Amino acid sequence: MSTASLTTRKRPLWDRLPVVHQLRQSVGLQRGMLIVGLVLTAVFILLSIFAPLVAPYGFAQSKADGKSFGAQQPPSAAHIWGTTSGGYDVFSRVIWGTQTAILVIIVAVILSIFLGVFLGLISGYFGGWLDRVLVVICDAIYAFPSLLLAIVMAIAISGGQSSLWGGILAAAISITVVYIPQYFRVIRSEVVRIKAEAYVEAAKVVGASNTRIMARHVLRNSTRTLPLIFTLNSSEAILTLAGLGFLGFGIEPTAAAEWGYDLNKAVDDVTSGIWWTAIYPGLAIVLVVLGITLVGESLNDLADPRLRGRRRAAAASGEVAETSVVPGGTLTAGPGGVDGLEGGESFDEHGIEVRP
Repeated sequence: MSTASLTTRKRPLWDRLPVVHQLRQSVGLQRGMLIVGLVLTAVFILLSIFAPLVAPYGFAQSKADGKSFGAQQPPSAAHIWGTTSGGYDVFSRVIWGTQTAILVIIVAVILSIFLGVFLGLISGYFGGWLDRVLVVICDAIYAFPSLLLAIVMAIAISGGQSSLWGGILAAAISITVVYIPQYFRVIRSEVVRIKAEAYVEAAKVVGASNTRIMARHVLRNSTRTLPLIFTLNSSEAILTLAGLGFLGFGIEPTAAAEWGYDLNKAVDDVTSGIWWTAIYPGLAIVLVVLGITLVGESLNDLADPRLRGRRRAAAASGEVAETSVVPGGTLTAGPGGVDGLEGGESFDEHGIEVRP
């Protein structure tokens, strides 16, 4: 056999992309959940990018051609989702709100990953008193509810009257502080395991510095589960921002569109039978959280070796491999064939051997 045929064929770059690889790996209901989640998430990302082109009006625009939109106007040709109690177009507010949501996810989760990975790497690699102190601090942070911390941060940053970046930073900082322990624990446990591997010990023997070992060997192999945590925490970032806006500590309507604020102003409208000011912002929150959660849960299941084993067993059900269990090759190639092993036996419908 030639050397070329023995060489393992390398998968193309497209197949090695994280989401594409998991999508090809999934089957059945799990693949359906992943596809639905990816489609919902992609729709909101595209809407956030092309919001100036999709939205017919600005997020703080209440008049056009010198004529006011009017407050609480029902859906019509000019305003397909009606207008809010403040006289803003509901459809435009929902579309512009996707930009605010995506910005909060980017700022909050990136800060959480950066700090959590750094602290977990230092704590797990060096250990000692620093490790014990960081573990105690991270455990204590779990006592603080994320929404309560977000309210405190909103007041501290902007006095409760948030501008665009003030509201985003208030939600992002609170989420960063709350979710650092999650990234810290995952990275720390992986680093503790990896630093005992033979290749790390070999790097120490040849004189590699701690910084080089952590950057080139430990960090690269300890961050494989971060995409799973990223997707699961992104949905929580959306809910935290919406909670801030609903409680009145979010972003002002003249600074940016925010779904939680619009829901807060629509509470009185619902009791009066004006449904369109509340249903569309609420539906946007539900769909974006659902999409991100489906992606995160699907990736989490695909990363579970037990579930991968079940899928392989299900795919192989009904098929019998030609395994060489007797001299000469497969079952039919042995001395006397299959009948030559023990002739005359058979099995009933319950798999119990019955001899004549």
